[in-house]
Amino acid sequence: MSNFRITRSWIPELRIIETRRFADDRGHFSETFSQSALADDGFDAPFVQDNQSLSRATGTLRGLHFQTAPFAQDKLVRVIAGSVWDVAVDLRRSSPTFRQWYGLELSAENGLQLLVPVGFAHGFLTLESDTIVAYKVTAPYSGANDAGVAWDDPDLAVGWPLPVAEPVLSDKDRNLPRLAHAALFD
Repeated sequence: MSNFRITRSWIPELRIIETRRFADDRGHFSETFSQSALADDGFDAPFVQDNQSLSRATGTLRGLHFQTAPFAQDKLVRVIAGSVWDVAVDLRRSSPTFRQWYGLELSAENGLQLLVPVGFAHGFLTLESDTIVAYKVTAPYSGANDAGVAWDDPDLAVGWPLPVAEPVLSDKDRNLPRLAHAALFD
């Protein structure tokens, strides 16, 4: 068996990556990234930066974020500690899945990863306190190209499994535009 199993969500551009774990009395070991495994599945863009976030509180919501060209990013997302409800929203006007979203639980326990391609907004909701999310990106951060869509936009109707009455949001995320006023991809 390969160390990686890559499947597609019902939105075919979204790849779900399952890594093989080798366990013994000490714990476990897993290879968490392989450029060649992704290339074998047709993804060959090089990652240029690793990012990591710590969310102290359960119910912290980060997103929905993306960057516009020429700094649009593919993201490979995984959880190092805790768990999240991870969401990708298709913002490609020409796509048959435009405005549709896909979500799944990523956790330190299940070891799943989600590859979110250019053209999608990304966000997550923490399901546990002290959750650490790490992600690789194919373009560096650019403040001038930083964009997003409101997490609670009724036109998207993302099914967030809120573990608290109100999510913990940054001011930036609280003020993201609705889809009708957001930058989109062709």
